[in-house]
Amino acid sequence: MLKQWIPWKFLVKRTARAYGVIDPVIFLARLRRFAQPSEIQEPIELLRAGIEFHARGLINTKAIQHNLDWVWPFWVERQFNPNDPSFIPRAFSFSHVNLTHRNWTAVGQPTLSVYPIVDPRGLITPLFDGWSLDFWILSESGEDLIPSRLAEVEQKLEINNNISVSTRCRQNGLELASRASVAFHEGRPELMVEVEASGTAGCRLAAALRPYNPEGVQFMELIEFTHYPPTLHVDKETDLHLSESPAALHFSNYAHGDVIHKVRQGDEPTARSIDCEVGMATAVALYPIPDKGRKRLEIRIPLKDDIRAEFPEPPVSEKNWDACIRETAALRIPDDKIRFLYDASVRALILLSAKDVVPGPYTYRRFWFRDACFMLNALMGIGLLDRSHRILTTFPDRQKYSGYFQSQEGEWDSNGQTLWIAARYHQLTDSRPSEKWMTAIRKGAEWIRKKRIDPESSGPYAGLFPAGFSAEHLGPNDYYYWDDFWGAAGLKAAAGLFRSCGSETEGLAMLREGLNFERSIFQSISRIPEQRTGGAIPAAPLRRMDAGAVGSLVADYPLAITSPGDPRIMKTVHFLMEYCFHAGGFFQDMIHSGINAYLTLDIAQTLLRAGDNRFRDLIRTVADLATSTGNWPEAIHPLTGGGCMGDGHHGWAAAEWVMMIRNLFVCEEEDRLVIGAGIFPEWLEGPAPVEFGPTPTPYGPVNVKMTPRAESIEVVLDGVWRNGPPEVEIRIPGAASRRMTAPEGPVELPWRRGEKVSAPTEESS
Repeated sequence: MLKQWIPWKFLVKRTARAYGVIDPVIFLARLRRFAQPSEIQEPIELLRAGIEFHARGLINTKAIQHNLDWVWPFWVERQFNPNDPSFIPRAFSFSHVNLTHRNWTAVGQPTLSVYPIVDPRGLITPLFDGWSLDFWILSESGEDLIPSRLAEVEQKLEINNNISVSTRCRQNGLELASRASVAFHEGRPELMVEVEASGTAGCRLAAALRPYNPEGVQFMELIEFTHYPPTLHVDKETDLHLSESPAALHFSNYAHGDVIHKVRQGDEPTARSIDCEVGMATAVALYPIPDKGRKRLEIRIPLKDDIRAEFPEPPVSEKNWDACIRETAALRIPDDKIRFLYDASVRALILLSAKDVVPGPYTYRRFWFRDACFMLNALMGIGLLDRSHRILTTFPDRQKYSGYFQSQEGEWDSNGQTLWIAARYHQLTDSRPSEKWMTAIRKGAEWIRKKRIDPESSGPYAGLFPAGFSAEHLGPNDYYYWDDFWGAAGLKAAAGLFRSCGSETEGLAMLREGLNFERSIFQSISRIPEQRTGGAIPAAPLRRMDAGAVGSLVADYPLAITSPGDPRIMKTVHFLMEYCFHAGGFFQDMIHSGINAYLTLDIAQTLLRAGDNRFRDLIRTVADLATSTGNWPEAIHPLTGGGCMGDGHHGWAAAEWVMMIRNLFVCEEEDRLVIGAGIFPEWLEGPAPVEFGPTPTPYGPVNVKMTPRAESIEVVLDGVWRNGPPEVEIRIPGAASRRMTAPEGPVELPWRRGEKVSAPTEESS
């Protein structure tokens, strides 16, 4: 009511004129003309996240460029170095943010929603969006070993009965190694940091507390030290327990500069604490390194206060890594790199679904239905059905009264995704949803029906969703086919679920609505002039072909609305590969402005489904883009190879890698399973079998094993079929493709070693 009484626009315009600044009303009106008219302009959730991101960037602007004599994290040392490809001029930049090396790796436990992260040079951030812990070797000669300033280090993800990130670096006869992991100490979670340093006489190991993290400055106001036991206390909230007391301890505040200057100047320690009102307190604990010997240090940091407890407690069966991994599909191939990336991606998915499912441990430590859908699909694909169910049970409580599954306003894909993934779970488990879920699905399907533009109306948008923000990498508000394909697929999936539960009438009504929606989409596509798109599918009805068209491929993968090799889909792929690729991967010009691993893999999935062997090149490209710790940032800088967008340890990317590997062995088509179509021929060059599974399918779980012989290949499908063996098509490179009922025992197929493509199809019963 107050908004109606007060002429807000007039007051804003008058105030802007009085202060000589741009009229925000006119500015926003002009800005919105670049997008289609929409009921939601800019999702408040994204605006809020952007404000937080650039608020940090403004602090970085004040703190970093005026203090380049500090020791900064790796991304700053690179991005502010004019001799480095990462360099970005500051000039009129509104805020200084990490745009060149958004890389980090999370460590943790399967049931803990805490994610300490380690950057590419071993900088450890124990708490969410917190300060960091760094390690240096300081020498009397001044030739210090400071990892963030080194061109190269060795870093890897260690996988055993836990996961840990180890970092090792060397310079001028000095060597520094650290390892970070999360473990339980007396029943409580702690970050465990192990450090080992070696050097020459007079060198000292430095454990340094730093007021920043991989996003930039993060305040520390108070650092204190107590002797018994030796402990550093940060802001009276977090303790760092040291395995032994330091020989010397130095503190500094912002006014006196970085603490490293005090050490270099030979200042004597004079205090046991520091208080900095600016929030840039620093401290360093020093430990002499024996001449030609080694110095070891352990630090334990309790994490209990960083745990999110708003979701159901996971069952005991998920309490440790061994128990979780034991339930997952195993990959056995002679390609160490691809196998390692699979194992690392499986662990990333488990880590990021400890309680809720989040697409990243830091920047994206929040929930979206879109990312959750893809990550849950992968979790199911590797057999973690109970874990997926626990997370899925929280979805109905997120649904709005209107039936909208809202992550953020203006994204119309989420309802279709939620209906699709719910039906997928019950299809793979042959189970019936609860009444609560059936009610949520019913409301969600009705929301889709009501949200659509009237199919009987005229124009290019008839029957589609209204313009919305959709996935941020598609562009400004528009009538995105990505949203529409998800909506139609969600209705059809819900229809199958209701019909399987005996609600035939309701299921048929949903099916009709889904088919009607699908028909509207393809009618809209058919009206697009071929001279504008070349027969490909753009992102939206009135868009020219651009990188946003990658969203339209969802009709092929994962939804399988179109048939394998559909001409419109393949023309879209051709356009993207010709005009939107860089260095062998899909380069998303919009927003991401980097090479995108998961979208490259989506294109690879379409090529695999079509029998186009170029999918292998894309898999190799994505493998080469992975970090040494086996993960991918959301988008990859084309020059630095570092992350330039989103979270540095991206869950959606891990999910697509897992599903890519799974579909190489077992791919689902409407009436059959396709076995082995994506196997790399070189995997079969030796005598060892290749194997994947067990993986759930709509027909029951199956393990696939292929053993090469001299002139044949033995295929074993170890399936626990629910309603009898399904139809399978065995399509292994070098062997004639055969379609048959899934055999009970081994099948020997004639096979030519080294053959790159499959021979013509041979069908048998």
